[in-house]
Amino acid sequence: MAAFEFQALDNKGKQHKGVLEADSSRQIRQQLRDKGWMPLSVEATSNGKQKKGGFLAQFSLGPSLKTADLALITRQLATLIAAGLPIDEALKAVSEQSEKQVVKSMVLSIRSKVLEGHTLADALKEFPRAFPHLYRATVSAGEHAGHLDGVLNKLADYTESQQTAQTKIKLAAMYPIILCIVAIGIVVGLLTYVVPDIVEVFVRNGQELPGLTQLMLDISHLITNYGLVIVIVSGLSWAGFLYALRKPAFKYRYHQFLLTAPGIKNFTKSANTARYISTLAILTSSGVPLVEAMRIASQVVENLPIQAGVKEATVQVSEGGSLSKALTATKFFSPMMLHMIASGESSGELDDMLARTSAQQQASLEATIEALVKMFEPLMLLTMGAIVATIVTAIMLPILELQNMVQ
Repeated sequence: MAAFEFQALDNKGKQHKGVLEADSSRQIRQQLRDKGWMPLSVEATSNGKQKKGGFLAQFSLGPSLKTADLALITRQLATLIAAGLPIDEALKAVSEQSEKQVVKSMVLSIRSKVLEGHTLADALKEFPRAFPHLYRATVSAGEHAGHLDGVLNKLADYTESQQTAQTKIKLAAMYPIILCIVAIGIVVGLLTYVVPDIVEVFVRNGQELPGLTQLMLDISHLITNYGLVIVIVSGLSWAGFLYALRKPAFKYRYHQFLLTAPGIKNFTKSANTARYISTLAILTSSGVPLVEAMRIASQVVENLPIQAGVKEATVQVSEGGSLSKALTATKFFSPMMLHMIASGESSGELDDMLARTSAQQQASLEATIEALVKMFEPLMLLTMGAIVATIVTAIMLPILELQNMVQ
């Protein structure tokens, strides 16, 4: 049985869209006619593909899911499976509870694969953008170990924690971003409207302008005459930078720079190593072998030099080396993390120690981000105040000189 998306008109001419399950599109059309609806289109949702107007509407990789949607689906599946429902019935219940058409269609397509005899992990491969390799490997380990509900609960906890962290960062960064935009707007307004009008009075009287005032006037003319050009050049430069990042060699050098740049190198290391340890913890605690877990976890590391380091560590562990020594050789992990991992290896409780290390690193990373955001606010206010004070001083200097001349 497969899932099909349909569009139909009822007897009042109102259009309806939805997803139904049947063995063929002909059965779907018959179901619609039995309801008194006129079918407009019926298309299979298998493999995440949908056709429209003769063209493929989506890539074969299928649609993606927001972190919140993925966490909700995972939690619902874990709850239903723990309650004793078969996987196909649990998937059907999840699809019925979802209000989003994309999610409903995706879940029903996965259910169709399960009904064909595939495992849940194999069915999830139809949508690699929605369910990443980490997710699928963890589900596969849970299925083989026979405790899928527990593994899904761990995945839900992990996904929800990621969503919470992302939300905190977005909310914390919102005020500084707004403050920065307002500050730029005020400075540009002062330079383009206030400064020229006031200084023009002194220029007409033939008064020689002080150096600072002349500099502000030159900047004002530059913004007024070439502001659009500056914006376009800046946009093109940014687009060129993003295009260059697609080149592996340039991207690698840029990531190396991030690891050596003052002020951000420690944050870059902490963010990437925390993500690696968090992924490694969820995989090993779900029953994935350590070497395989390291290989999968290396894929979530964004910084290329760090990724290369953990891949080399994976090779060392596969050859019989210890995890702590392999990670020490990369020189990217903090001494505290390495000490906790070594302690877990010696005590035989590596899974538990990885989970503790993950929680400690996540808490430390969130505290660092919060501190950086809080520090940015006063720095932005001080910078804005200094710029405005400079502009006001540039305006006041010719006034003071004129007053001295009069006296």
